[in-house]
Amino acid sequence: MNTPAGNLIVDHPRYTIRSISVSDMDNNVYLLTSKQSGEQVLIDAADQFEQIKEFVRAAAEEDAPNTHSKSLKDVLTTHGHWDHIRALKDVSSHYSATTVAGQMDAGAIAEQEKVEVERTLLGDEELTYDSWILQTIHLTGHTPGSIAFVLDDEDEAYPTVIFTGDSLFPGGVGKTNSPEDFQNLLHDVKTKIFDRFDDSTVVLPGHGNATTLGVDRGNLEEWEERGW
Repeated sequence: MNTPAGNLIVDHPRYTIRSISVSDMDNNVYLLTSKQSGEQVLIDAADQFEQIKEFVRAAAEEDAPNTHSKSLKDVLTTHGHWDHIRALKDVSSHYSATTVAGQMDAGAIAEQEKVEVERTLLGDEELTYDSWILQTIHLTGHTPGSIAFVLDDEDEAYPTVIFTGDSLFPGGVGKTNSPEDFQNLLHDVKTKIFDRFDDSTVVLPGHGNATTLGVDRGNLEEWEERGW
């Protein structure tokens, strides 16, 4: 069960990563909070604005109690499917937070939720915050402009964390609508994630439980053979 401050995933000396699950589709909403400044970044404002608002408040109070400049700076969106953006307009406007998403999904987000993406991504960018840096990876197949966000901390005591949206789950890649899309997504996941990061890397998907790359590294051929 999630507390108001959410499920604590990473408790780093400089920051925390927490999550809550919202909606009947079990969407994961992730929150990074700087212990030093109180700066926060939300990943996937999926639904249930009031629950997200309490999540942001409680995490700030618990993880950065001695700071005075608590603020939600950015709302990052992994991809433009409706179930991941239903609270985006309310969250971004309430906190005056910058909306950030893949360039090729920005139109779908604007069309569905009437929210303009203020910073669009193509992949290979670095998003620099007070206590962490997020690298971006463009993954094609689930949607044209899906973006994974990577927190690769220099401290070896903490594993690399990848927020994969719906492009990678425990046991397989995300849903695709054609064999071509599936091959594109599997190729991107192989070359841009599995080939780059080690087995201890934590995968935080858009729905359900976390996993590590080591759990599924040996299953990639099986995924290709089954076609999903």
